[in-house]
Amino acid sequence: MKKLFTLLPLVAASPALAASGPFVSLGNTDFVVLLAFILFVLVLIYFKVPGMITGMLDRRAEGIKAELDEARALREEAQSILASYERKQKEVSEQADDIVAHAKTEAAEAAERAKEDLKESIARRLAAADEQIKSAEAAAVKEVRDTAIAAAVGAARDVIAKKMTAAEGNKLIEDAISDVENKLH
Repeated sequence: MKKLFTLLPLVAASPALAASGPFVSLGNTDFVVLLAFILFVLVLIYFKVPGMITGMLDRRAEGIKAELDEARALREEAQSILASYERKQKEVSEQADDIVAHAKTEAAEAAERAKEDLKESIARRLAAADEQIKSAEAAAVKEVRDTAIAAAVGAARDVIAKKMTAAEGNKLIEDAISDVENKLH
């Protein structure tokens, strides 16, 4: 404010030097303009306009500073959120890779188990088929043997019936009975 009052005579003196006639008179337009200007400045000072202007400028500067601080905070928050999402994306990607790798190993293990189960099933079926073949072979051998025995018994009966007499038959029966008595006693 003091600087304004010290500059005021210098500003007022320069038009005064250019004017002709007495400077301090209401007929001199430069003097009237100077008085109006001084009155205007005094009115502004009386109503504290410079203080209001500086206050408004200070508030505006504080508002701009607050907006800049808020923008900085929002930017930092956005960067931290972005970093968090990038970390989460990386973790999810790693988890997905782990899941895929785990699924591949499980599929390979399941394929190996299926191969082993198939081999075991084939071996069991082959063993069962061998058992059935052996059983069928034994049944066929027994049937052939039974048929051969029946044919031999029938042929022997026919031969014995043709060659044996009643006396020889009775003697064979008595021998068989005595043989059984000896074996039972």
